[in-house]
Amino acid sequence: MEQNFNEQELLRREALTKLRELGIEPYPAPLYPVNATAQSIKDEFDPEKGNLQDVCIAGRLMSRRIMGAASFAEIQDETGRMQIYVNRDEVCPGEDKTMYNTVFKKLLDIGDIIGVKGFAFITKTGQLSVHVKELTLLSKSLRVLPIVKEQDGKVFDAFSDPELRYRQRYVDLIVNPQVKETFIKRSQIIATMREYFNEAGCLEVETPILQSIPGGATARPFITHHNALDIDLYMRIANELYLKRLIVGGFAGVYEFAKDFRNEGMDKTHNPEFTCMEIYVAYKDYIWMMDFVEKMLQKISLKVNGTTKVQIGEHEVDFGQTFRRLPILEAIKEYAGVDVSGMDEDELRETCKKLHVEIDPSFGKGKLIDAIFGEYAEKNLIQPTFITDYPVEMSPLTKRHRTNPALTERFELFVCGKELANAYSELNDPIDQFERFEEQAKLKSKGDDEAMFIDMDFVRALEYGMPPTSGLGMGIDRLTMFMTGQTTIQDVLFFPQMRPKPVE
Repeated sequence: MEQNFNEQELLRREALTKLRELGIEPYPAPLYPVNATAQSIKDEFDPEKGNLQDVCIAGRLMSRRIMGAASFAEIQDETGRMQIYVNRDEVCPGEDKTMYNTVFKKLLDIGDIIGVKGFAFITKTGQLSVHVKELTLLSKSLRVLPIVKEQDGKVFDAFSDPELRYRQRYVDLIVNPQVKETFIKRSQIIATMREYFNEAGCLEVETPILQSIPGGATARPFITHHNALDIDLYMRIANELYLKRLIVGGFAGVYEFAKDFRNEGMDKTHNPEFTCMEIYVAYKDYIWMMDFVEKMLQKISLKVNGTTKVQIGEHEVDFGQTFRRLPILEAIKEYAGVDVSGMDEDELRETCKKLHVEIDPSFGKGKLIDAIFGEYAEKNLIQPTFITDYPVEMSPLTKRHRTNPALTERFELFVCGKELANAYSELNDPIDQFERFEEQAKLKSKGDDEAMFIDMDFVRALEYGMPPTSGLGMGIDRLTMFMTGQTTIQDVLFFPQMRPKPVE
């Protein structure tokens, strides 16, 4: 395939050729003895002690000010930027000044990755810098970086177009350092959750991504073909049923950070590939799980942000308070002004019509109730709120409520009008589970392509006996959005799914 280069790219390729003609390999062997970072130099240098006299730092060349026989430049590594001072006679102590006059001044470009050895010092203007004694080219950049410039309070050449940023995340991370903070926090969130679960005595496990039956959620799956077995398989939509099999097998608590896949719509809060954490703990119920989740989110917020209060859009959300607990039918009554408890399917359809709620002919009772709740209640749930006690039609894997068999022991946690977590007192009655699977099969036959399949192996596992168990599923992408104040899921995914586009 023929590549078309612009003028700047052609000049960089010419510089590449000239470097090789000078005997300088622009992509040398990878070992380079880095012993410092920009941040470690800032943290550790003491001008009175005169320490850091033998530092070796590497990074990307981000700016350069040529001043005759001496120059200043900035290099950027993972921790930030550091100014370097390059003196011709220091880097070229002999008669040959090629490294400075030709290489540094003419053949290096912004974006090149270089390594420098020298010592830390403070310039006459008070700027912490590295006085370079030796300079090495580590990787030649053949494309021009969109370097952001500021003048008179105005920003020029900002790399801010969302589509470009998501398609070229590697460039986004180079020129927009603040983007890294979101992903550092994402890692801290997951690490904090692991620590919390491990302290609670739970075991991290792995379950299959390719499944013969897509179970554990109501969603449209991706389908693939296994050539060796000559069977169709599904990308998992949830890992719930496998984790509960492990509870049957005798584990007291298991959890997994799982990549799940749902062949559904894409928007600011949904991506077809997403990360979900699911945890199951024996001999607990959904009330215990609410307390467990409250404490976990408080711990995460303190770890990541140093406070339980987080700014999400125009709202300040407090994860340090006791979360409100509101039954779903009460929420509909409060926000939609109707009491849907006891309504049959026809009455619910008529209610949706009166409330101008858009529905589909394939919807059963559960989806009709969910549609009313979604239209009227969700947007009002700004502070963390547990919506509890869902009707049994909405929860095919959930234990019936201990005082009302028409309801289930389930909660969903909402923040800023969006679902963050879903949890149950898990259904462990195999006969009840089989009957609910059959109800799901009827919905599928009516055209609901999100209804669950019947998983007879899971029913068989329950027939061996599963202890009373509480389970929780939480979207890591959405949790990261909330904890970092991001408003789109694409901003918390390194490489969000996008329609392919030719490379220019």
